[in-house]
Amino acid sequence: MLKRALTASIVTALTLGAATACSGSSGGSSASGGTPTVKIMVGGIDKQIYLPYQLADNLGFYKKYGVNVVLSTEQDGGTGAEDAMASGQVDMAGAWYNHTIDFQAKGKAVEDVIQLSGAPGEREMCTPKSGVHSAADFKGKTLGVTDLGSGTDTLTKFLAAKKGLKTGDFSRIGVGAGSTAVAALQNGKTACVMTTQPTVAAMEKKGVGTSAIDLATTQGATAALGSAWPAASVIARTDWVNSHKDAVQKVVDALVATMHWINTHSAADIADKLPQSFVQNQLVTKADYVTALNQDKGQFLPDGLMPAGGPKTVLATEELVGNATSSIDLSKTFTNDFVLQANKLEGLKTTTTPAGANG
Repeated sequence: MLKRALTASIVTALTLGAATACSGSSGGSSASGGTPTVKIMVGGIDKQIYLPYQLADNLGFYKKYGVNVVLSTEQDGGTGAEDAMASGQVDMAGAWYNHTIDFQAKGKAVEDVIQLSGAPGEREMCTPKSGVHSAADFKGKTLGVTDLGSGTDTLTKFLAAKKGLKTGDFSRIGVGAGSTAVAALQNGKTACVMTTQPTVAAMEKKGVGTSAIDLATTQGATAALGSAWPAASVIARTDWVNSHKDAVQKVVDALVATMHWINTHSAADIADKLPQSFVQNQLVTKADYVTALNQDKGQFLPDGLMPAGGPKTVLATEELVGNATSSIDLSKTFTNDFVLQANKLEGLKTTTTPAGANG
């Protein structure tokens, strides 16, 4: 899972946000008036790739659709959001779809109930002197990833393998995100770093790195990986989903409404609805944040449906880097049922061609 150290201001904002959520026990049980409470941990809630979770709260959509959502974020060096979900510390995780495949390979049933993006939202940011213009140029280089074993690590190995390189042909080190990732390029510790907005914008502004490979938009991911590569999602244990269908539906209703809102509003409108600490901090100004979101807004799916071909492409990634085999049953890694119901509830037209049971 992708991790980054949060500033004190972000932690404060999240603490305040959690405090405003209605109290109640976890697991979709009832608080006052029978409203379910659901705990969701996000894999870096201030990253642009994960903005829908907090945006839904700030727009009042969780409340509108009848669910108390308590948001939290994984801490750098702490338990990953997907692992916190799997162990029951939280009910759901705001994490990448590929974790459902990883869990199934380990004998655990976890599923994706709504797909927020059709791309990882990542860019391979390289120093001008690195000479890296594609993954074929990774040979002999030291490459920065969020953490070894993270989604960025998997994608880095996959991009290299598609160009015929083996993991021994280059080095990978964990550099986190934000200021630590910027420093890795600035200090020459790495030739490239795979990272997301707003860290990308900070690197560009400082002149320490430029985008060599675009995995930040659905179009870019399709060009680099062969099809959409579904990333940001909401995943939960299948047994929990089956026993809390009403709570799951309400969470999905709120997030589907959020995805349509993102699709029909500008980057500036979106930034205005997010916590100030997310959009204006030691890395970026608000103007930088808006520019970055304009650049990479194409990663977000307007209706929350799992895109056709996406699961198969992600499985191919996992197979190539040795995390899974073709014995994985993709039909058990995601469902479109809650999303289709949510779009129907709102009377909204879906535009994504959805994946079938086999991906």
